[in-house]
Amino acid sequence: MSRGTIGLVGTGAGGIEDIRTTFVEPAVDRGWQVAVTLTPCAARWFRHTDERAKLEQLTGLPVRDQPRMPGATSPHPPISCHVVAPATANTVAKLALGISDNQALTTINEAIGGQAVPVIVFPRVNAAHTRHPAWDGHLVTLRSAGVHLVYGEDVWPLYEPREAPPERPLPWLAILDLVEQVTADR
Repeated sequence: MSRGTIGLVGTGAGGIEDIRTTFVEPAVDRGWQVAVTLTPCAARWFRHTDERAKLEQLTGLPVRDQPRMPGATSPHPPISCHVVAPATANTVAKLALGISDNQALTTINEAIGGQAVPVIVFPRVNAAHTRHPAWDGHLVTLRSAGVHLVYGEDVWPLYEPREAPPERPLPWLAILDLVEQVTADR
């Protein structure tokens, strides 16, 4: 029996290429259904691999990156919790500002505004992004809207843009644990 449906939004950040094995498979093993939506950049990346087809086979749902036609029903079931991971700095900024210029952002901004479904965001950014004067304000805005942020040096160490990212796995299982925590009270 399904525990519910996680709406996973993947962006063009490093780590997206492994979401099937590092997040979706463990979520399915724990009894979750996972509905995947990709930003345009992530969708472009997935067009060059067979990951999209593998995700669709595993989840039994289409991977979305385009809006549906007027009058068409949603190809995804009702969502229990949204997860945006890994989230680029661009995605974090657009969510904080309410910009919905693609299907993935529209889905999450509606969830943030509707406040009926929890939203978890894992920003995978480098140190230069965090030094931008608007960055802290974006995080404050998202937190004040009730978004759960998986963020901080203990989660993902910051690195300079010209450095290699840390040799450390992304916190997928911690994100999945948080999904279970925020949906337990619903």
